[in-house]
Amino acid sequence: MSSSEPQPSSQPYYAKINPVAVRMNSLVGWLARRGISLAGSAELSVRGRKSGRMQRVPVNPHTYDGAQYLVSARGNSQWVRNMRAAGGGELRVGRKVREFTVVELPDAEKLPVLRAYLERWGWEVKQYFPGVTAGSSDDELVAAGADHPVFRVVVTK
Repeated sequence: MSSSEPQPSSQPYYAKINPVAVRMNSLVGWLARRGISLAGSAELSVRGRKSGRMQRVPVNPHTYDGAQYLVSARGNSQWVRNMRAAGGGELRVGRKVREFTVVELPDAEKLPVLRAYLERWGWEVKQYFPGVTAGSSDDELVAAGADHPVFRVVVTK
């Protein structure tokens, strides 16, 4: 089973990161800290649920219908688990830092956000959505949505 295929239903979906992606994430995060956003990327900082230290990871904040969202293409990743525990974090591009809280969307509300996200970012994240594209049926996207947490960002500062 490749890392991008869904895991058995007893385990939440999570596509592990490979060494090349680790290097790319490091570069994208480094650039974001210096004010260079690649295609709208930013660096997410969220407090670790075990360590208590801020953990950093590059993300693609997605705007849909006037609100901003964070979609976890890799599924139930560490940043997702930390976000659920912390309830918010920071988004950074250079010196611009936005503190925020989040509201996690229930599966029933993800459909339009996921479709728009895949229209915008599908070229980058398609390996984490096997068999699903922005053009997939509503039923297919709803089914895929169960594996991809979505958070609405509420900027606090």
